[in-house]
Amino acid sequence: MVAVPQPQSVSPQKPSSAGTFEVIQGSLSARRAARHSPLLAGLHRVADGGLLGVFVAVLLLSGLTLHWQHRWTVAFRKLELTRSLSHRLTESTAMLERHLLEHSRVPQRMVPTTVANLLYLDRPGTSSSQGETDHLGLLGSLMEQPIKNGY
Repeated sequence: MVAVPQPQSVSPQKPSSAGTFEVIQGSLSARRAARHSPLLAGLHRVADGGLLGVFVAVLLLSGLTLHWQHRWTVAFRKLELTRSLSHRLTESTAMLERHLLEHSRVPQRMVPTTVANLLYLDRPGTSSSQGETDHLGLLGSLMEQPIKNGY
């Protein structure tokens, strides 16, 4: 007798992890929800789009905030450096002035005086007819003279 092999029924064995993934995928499937309730599926799509838009806006605003905070920090550092240098320059100038005042001598021709001893001179008179002509002539003569280099 020849043994004839019996056809075995082949049942696909699904791994347990694939089964749970299919359950999750099936429950969140937009196609499945669209078949049952198209209005609810549309609302889900709108909500998903809105959440995605809010997420992108938050990322964009966070990036801009960090960028402007960095720019403000750099500008504030430059301001502090400028203030420090200005303060040092003022101190240096004051030290130089103090040194010059301590080591300078008052010329013999200069004497202490009061307001009563001051002489006031009148302004020299100018002719009104030649006022504008003098200014233009003076300006023209200055323009014709060469400019010297240095002090």
